[in-house]
Amino acid sequence: MASPQLEQIKQMLKSRPNRPENLDPQETRTNFEQITQLLKVEDDSKREKVTANGVPGEWITNDASTDASTLYYLHGGGYSIGSVNTHATLISQLARAAKARAFAIDYRLAPEHPFPAGLDDALAGYRWLLAQGIDARSIVIAGDSAGGGLTAATLLALRDAGDPLPAGAVLLSAWTDLAGTGESQRTRAELDPMIPAFEGVSPMAEWYIGSGNVTNPLISPLYGDFNGLPPLLIHVGDHEVLLSDSTRYAEKAKAAGVDVTLKVWDEMIHVFQFFPMLPEGQQAIAEIGEWVRAHVAAKAAA
Repeated sequence: MASPQLEQIKQMLKSRPNRPENLDPQETRTNFEQITQLLKVEDDSKREKVTANGVPGEWITNDASTDASTLYYLHGGGYSIGSVNTHATLISQLARAAKARAFAIDYRLAPEHPFPAGLDDALAGYRWLLAQGIDARSIVIAGDSAGGGLTAATLLALRDAGDPLPAGAVLLSAWTDLAGTGESQRTRAELDPMIPAFEGVSPMAEWYIGSGNVTNPLISPLYGDFNGLPPLLIHVGDHEVLLSDSTRYAEKAKAAGVDVTLKVWDEMIHVFQFFPMLPEGQQAIAEIGEWVRAHVAAKAAA
């Protein structure tokens, strides 16, 4: 049985006067920034702005952070909205649970900057971390929704380029199939108030794809070759329209020999970890932190 807080969040989401898909990108960004100002980071959190190979970024740490591991976070928002600022509370909580320092970037957004701009920025941020002397084996890349898809695409691009791979990656409600072919687009359409279901390619996907091909694995990682990828932790809600994006991705990764941990959370909606008042979200964050610590420690001992 889901917590009472979940029902409150669902009612709040359903009462939004304008759903994000009905707004222009700039208005949607502004609204999202205003809403997420209500999500306060903890008093001991510290934020330091930096520029990583030309990409705006931030270090986010708190009293639990150590230099033993670095969480490289790529925010969600359909590749067209969101920022480090909108996700700072979630990032800080993940860093606390992992006892890590977190680094996040403001990658360029569509439609002004379609693919491959976001991926190029994600790669630039990761390579900047390596240039700072941070061991790839102490880094875990993580992201939610579009940021989860961008995390998966970044892994493919790093592997193909011969870059050192991170200790692992965490995908939260990842958008891995921008073609929208998963069956949960239909079976969960009435259950998830967070994002809408679409027949085929959604408007936000069209913005990001630009002149590219929707089945390009660097756009839709579900269609990629997963051989040689590092361990993956995948969290997704059972009530998400993107459920199939995670379950199919996990199946393909396992078939390629990748160490995959998939957890489907009963009754949970898209990126439920985003809401700090949700007990299930806090439980998930604690489990993610434990997974990050274990996999970084395993790499350090190898």
